[in-house]
Amino acid sequence: MRSLALQDLATPDGICYCCGPSHSTGLQIKSYWAPDGTHVITRHTPRSEFTGYPGLVYGGLLAMLIDCHAGWTAMAYHYRAEGREPGTLPGIDCVTGNLNINYIKPTPMGAELTLKGWIEGDVGRKTRVACEVWAGDILTVTADTVFVRVDTAQLRSNAHAQAQASNGKRCQSG
Repeated sequence: MRSLALQDLATPDGICYCCGPSHSTGLQIKSYWAPDGTHVITRHTPRSEFTGYPGLVYGGLLAMLIDCHAGWTAMAYHYRAEGREPGTLPGIDCVTGNLNINYIKPTPMGAELTLKGWIEGDVGRKTRVACEVWAGDILTVTADTVFVRVDTAQLRSNAHAQAQASNGKRCQSG
């Protein structure tokens, strides 16, 4: 029997389009530690609406998959580094600081994609995550990412305060 996915353990009420277990029309990707204990793996078969050029996966979908999966790789790493199970309190959240993607080969529609993420290093709140996308035995995309550990409540509060301040300035000058 397969264990619960990182997303289901840590954010069962998550609403992210790509990885939220509670997003009814989203992709709901599921990330798991690989048996080697080093890599985090997810598998996904793109739906037809994510066709880019005929017969090929839209590159934006690949970026979205990498973004979410690499983020879960970073969060899984932090839970493990603290000797905790995903979902234990306080929760661990990471946001994208940098996302560099190299499209190596076209990614065919109809193939189950395997995303493989691993930690390249960490400094304080920042974690460097590498990620690969495989279509069968063909490597189609590589990514080098940085994720930043954050307090999401504080992040949300700051973002809303900045937006309100910006809207006020716009209204006063216009």
